[in-house]
Parts: sequence; structure tokens; C-alpha cells
Amino acid sequence: MWAINLVWVATAHCLLLASSSAHPTYRGRYKASVFSDLTPPEMTSVRSFLMDQESFHLGSTEQTLKQNTIFMMELNMPKKQQVLSFLDRNGPKPLREAKVVIYFADQPHPNVTEYIVGPLPHPYYYRPNVYRGNKTIKFESRPVTTTEYYFIHLKMLEVMKEMNHILLETSGFSYYNCTKRCLSFTDIAPRGLKSGDRRSWLMINKYVEGYFLHPIGIEILLNHRSLDPKEWAVEKIWYNGQYFDSVEELVRKYASNQLSKLRLPVHMDSDPYSTFIPRGEYKTKSNVHGPKVCEPQGKRYRVMGNYVEYAGWSFAFRSSTSAGMQLYDIQYNNERIAYEVSIQEAIAFYSGVTPSAMQTKSIDSGWGMGTVDYELAKGIDCPEVATYQDVHHFYDTNKPVRYKNAVCIFELPTGVPLRRHFDSNYKGGYTFYGGLENHVLVLRTSSTVYNYDYIWDFIFYQNGVMEVKVHPTGYIQATFLTPNGAVYGSKVNNNVLGNLHTHLIHYKVDLDIAGTENSFETVGLKAENISNPWSPGDFIFQHRLEHRLKFTERHAAFRFGSPLPKYLIFMNPNKMNKWGHPKSYRIQYNSNGDQILPRRWKEEKGVSWSRYSLAVTRHSNAEPTSSSIYAQNDPWDPFVYFENFIRNNEDIVNKDLVAWVTVGFLHIPHAEDIPNTTTPGNAVGFLLRPFNFFDEDPSVASKSPVIVRPADGSFSKVNIQRWTPEVVGHCVSDEPFSYNGTYF
Repeated sequence: MWAINLVWVATAHCLLLASSSAHPTYRGRYKASVFSDLTPPEMTSVRSFLMDQESFHLGSTEQTLKQNTIFMMELNMPKKQQVLSFLDRNGPKPLREAKVVIYFADQPHPNVTEYIVGPLPHPYYYRPNVYRGNKTIKFESRPVTTTEYYFIHLKMLEVMKEMNHILLETSGFSYYNCTKRCLSFTDIAPRGLKSGDRRSWLMINKYVEGYFLHPIGIEILLNHRSLDPKEWAVEKIWYNGQYFDSVEELVRKYASNQLSKLRLPVHMDSDPYSTFIPRGEYKTKSNVHGPKVCEPQGKRYRVMGNYVEYAGWSFAFRSSTSAGMQLYDIQYNNERIAYEVSIQEAIAFYSGVTPSAMQTKSIDSGWGMGTVDYELAKGIDCPEVATYQDVHHFYDTNKPVRYKNAVCIFELPTGVPLRRHFDSNYKGGYTFYGGLENHVLVLRTSSTVYNYDYIWDFIFYQNGVMEVKVHPTGYIQATFLTPNGAVYGSKVNNNVLGNLHTHLIHYKVDLDIAGTENSFETVGLKAENISNPWSPGDFIFQHRLEHRLKFTERHAAFRFGSPLPKYLIFMNPNKMNKWGHPKSYRIQYNSNGDQILPRRWKEEKGVSWSRYSLAVTRHSNAEPTSSSIYAQNDPWDPFVYFENFIRNNEDIVNKDLVAWVTVGFLHIPHAEDIPNTTTPGNAVGFLLRPFNFFDEDPSVASKSPVIVRPADGSFSKVNIQRWTPEVVGHCVSDEPFSYNGTYF
């Protein structure tokens, strides 16, 4: 019966799409739904179905660590070939399925298992999610849950009670039984030194606004590998540059003055250095509103669910719970440029003297990078007139969580023309002026991963250029300043060191340039010294183009440390533009990233993609992502090992290709990073630029140019050609600023 119904649905689907009355925008929205995130009812349905499976013995995510629990669920992306059949050939719509992560802790050998559950919205089957090589997920690699943090807090209460007098004398703050001046902790990862460890350094901070900038010089190494918190133990304590093997040793040596004691200055609540509270004065007034983005004649883009149209562009998007924003089926004038452009991973590797600084190698998908997309403030994070959307995640919870206004979409004037020309007559006048103002569409979201806020932008220009960019901001992760700490950063306040660190961001760019049969080449310059044909005996030095087709994956993997060719061309050798060139796009970098660890150095294996500024591979359903939520807590034996993507060295000529792009920068914190790292100069990313993909600049379709020509030789009158109204309207919002910030 099920098979018969499925055939009927597929047949009806084909008939529907074949209808000549189907509106292209609504058809696009229907097609984009194949990429849409799980809805709250779907999440609830999946959870109910799994809770009913008696063999799983599932419980809630609270109260105990020895419990089988659903940790996470998100959309299971169908295979690309199935999706393309649906998008391009009116094939059946792939079944909607969920990918679910379950912690099996209530059994002799705890493990983490992923299941595929479907079909949605009414699931009745599940199957294990099998990865390449049948690799299993080590239980110790799992992300930390709220319940585990609760038990860490209880353990810290126990530990801090023994050393409460030391904390009070050192900082004036306490952890145990505190009411006003309280301490908190920052946990550091990876959690140990080898696979199977679960030992976390906990840095103690004053719990005040901007507590990331208030370390007190005490760090504690806690072993919390056991599922019984009573077995957890403190293994080391770092106090004012000195190591101790236990709380008892620290307390004893403190009492007998056998250590170098620390007394911090009295904390002044009136000092706002780690807050957003204004201080100081400008030369010009700033207590009035600055310029705002306005839409005097309404929106020039369309958003329908997860489907967007703007100028010649159309695309679908989703907010992956495990990694963040992902764009699909990116087309210009109904011709596909990319199947997928998505965030894969963000890392920040630190250096320093304290154990927390030395150990911090943040791999942010392990901290729920895709789930911390909190509310965007209207008029600050995005223009007030933007289109805002909520997202829902199921991550370390018992029910879907709503993140209000987590995505915004808006059109933005760039302030510089897209193109212009003043045609001088070289006699004090001109023959014409022509200009086209530049507007772009921006899709934006953010990820607040503990101290750092990543602002993720996907920008669409009217000339067929797409820009992918991230602005890191938020607080630096500071540590306690020791006498030998200055070589690892900058002093940014009393006893506070801003530690040097490197940010790297990894993207998947599945280009389908006018189809899936693509090739990759680099284009550079080759110098030549030739005889001057019109002046015998003289020579001309110039450059000529040198094309280098890449035949295999190894030849298309560019390591950091080696120069990256200036032109990185992805072309469809089977489709030409009007002038006989293969339709092509190029990747252009905006990055000064570099390799962060020596090859095969311990944790480096967990981020082996960071070896390459660019790696081009042949598309494989077995290689959907370059990282995983398990990499943070077990980088030594990673669940996903990116180097395997290249190791088989497949042919990449006239094949379905994927570009793996790494961008980043070195951050040496400085005084101006207080209170926050600012966005100017810190943005990194890349552009996808047409390179003979079109027959001419596609922005000629815009009706926004202005052309001015003198009416006569006196230039006293001009003829103005424009295709938009001369007078624009109201540009200020009538609604007061509001913000909620909750995510329930």
C-alpha cells in the first residue's frame, strides 16, 4: 500500500510541475522546501517516535548522566543526485528524514550513535547512520550537556569550599555560598591530551559583566570522565604561576606561606572597562541617530519561507544545528552556479603561559556553533527594515527551542557605485556621465560561541558576484598576566593578558557551473621578453597567460605556506558563452590565514582541513562535511578525517567538484580590543566572481542607472535619463527600538 501511495504522489508531483500555470516564485519555494530545516512539530514527532522505542530506554536530558538521551536532531540532507533529479528533472521529492544523535550512557559500554529517522512528518522507521569505514563515535568525544555542567558546578562548590578563604583573600570574590561578589569558571577544550580523555581545565573568573576579562589567577584541572560524578577528581591546580597536585596541597602551602601569594586590587564596581557603557567624548555629537537603511518604495527582494529571490539571484537556505548557515541551489537567471555554500567549522587556537591558554584549541562545532544563533537586534545587528526569521533547534533539550529573529535578510546600499564613468571632452566639459548605484542583498546570522560572536554574511551583488564573509567580534578570551606572559600577547588591563590566537574558518563550496560536469584550472602570468616588431633591435618585456588544468585531487590541494594562484577557475568545458569561453566562476580570497599546527601534530589531525587554503575534491555522498560536533573533544582520533577526502586522489576533470575553502587571520589582542574586538579589519572570506560565465555584465538588467548628457554646447542644460522615480519617500522608522533576546 505504501509503495502504491508513493508512486501516486510522485506522479501527481510531476503533473503539478508540468502545469503551465505554475508561478516561478511559488515553484521555487516548493523546490526550496527540500532543504528546509525541521519544523517544531517534526522534531516533536521524531522525539515521540524514538521515546516509544523500548529497546532504546530513553529518558529526559536532566538529573543524571547515566541516562540514554536524545542529544540533537536536525534535517538529514538527501543525496545530491536525488535532489537534482527533483530540482531539474521533475523527479520525486526526496523523503524528509531527521538525523538524530543519541547518547547511550545507561549501559555497560556507553556510546554515541546517530540514527536516520523518517519519513517526516510521521516517522515509522529508523536506521543507524553509517559513516565511511564504519567508524564509531567514541563516547568521550561527545559535546558536554547542561546536565554535565550542572554536576561540574556541584563539584566546583565542593572544591571551592575547601579553598574559599584563598579565593576571598586573592580576589574578594567567592564561589561557595556567594550572594553578590561571585566567581564563575570557563571550561577549556580539548579535554585532555589523548583520545579517551575527559579532563578539563577550568579558569576561574569574576562573575561580572564581561567576565571573560576578569581572570583571578587560579585554574583547576578536573577529570570528569566517569559517569558517576562522585568519582570525579581534581588533578592539578594552577595558582599565580605555580602548580599543585591537589586542593589539600594548595591549602597547606598557602597556610604555611610556602608559595607566592596573590592579592588582586580591590574590585571597583564603578570601573566599566569590560562593559558597553560609554565613557569619553568625541569631537562631534553621537547622542543622535546616525544614517539608517530605508526602503522608500518597498522591498526589491522576495522571501518565501527558506526561498529568496533578488535581482537575477535565487537560492534556498537553512540553519544547520551542527554547523550553522547553509545555502543551496544558488542560481542566477535560472542557471545554477553552486549547489551548496555552507559553513563547516570555525576554530581558534591560542598560546600562552597558563594551562588554559596553552590548552585552548577551540573547535566551535563542538560548542553548538549552529545552535547559538541568538536574536539579532533591529537597527544594530541588521537594519530595522530587514526581513527577520526565527529558527528552531533541538540540541541538549527535551523539546524544540525557538531562537527569535535569528536570521535577517536585507538590501543594502554599499555607498560606492557598481560602475560609473565621466566622459571628459578635455575642454572643460563632458560628453556624458553614467553611473549605477550599488545595492546588495545580505543574508546574515550570528553565532555567539562563548566569548566570540561570529557575524556570518552571504552577500549577493547584481553583477553576479557572491561574497561570503565573517566578522569575528565579542570578547577576547583573556588569561591572568604572569611576568613571562607578554611574549604571548598584550597587557590589556591590570593582571589581564590578551592571548594571541589564530582564527580559521572552513567552508564547503559545491560549485555546479552551469551543470555538474566541471573542471578546475589555475591561471597565472608567464613573463616573456620578445623582439619589438616595429623597432628592430629593441625588446618588449610583458606577460602572457598560463593556464594549468588540475587533473587530480592532490594536484588541486594547496597547502598553507605555498603561494596560492591568483586566479582559481571552475569551468564547465561543455558550455560556452557567446564569445567561445567556457562558462566559469573564480574564487577570490580575502584572508591572511596560515597553518596553525605542524602536520600530524596531536590535535592537528582533528582539523586536517586546516593544512590547505584550498582543496578541490570530487563530490562524494560519503564526504558531506569536513568536520563534526565530536572533533572538539577528540581531535586526536577524529570521527571525520578530512585528509581522507584527498588521499584517494580521484580524477577531477569534467566531474562534479567541491571546493573546500579555508580563510582566517592571526589575532594579537591589543588595548583597543577592550571592551570588545571590533569588526573593521577583522572580516575574512571569499568571493565567487563570474569569469566569462555571462556574455556581458548581467547588472545591465538593472533599472537603476542614471545617464547625464549635455543638452547643448553651453552645458547650461542637461538631459537626464533614468528609469526610477526622481523623488524618494519616507526613510525613518516610526517604531521604537525593541529587543527580546529569549530563546524558548
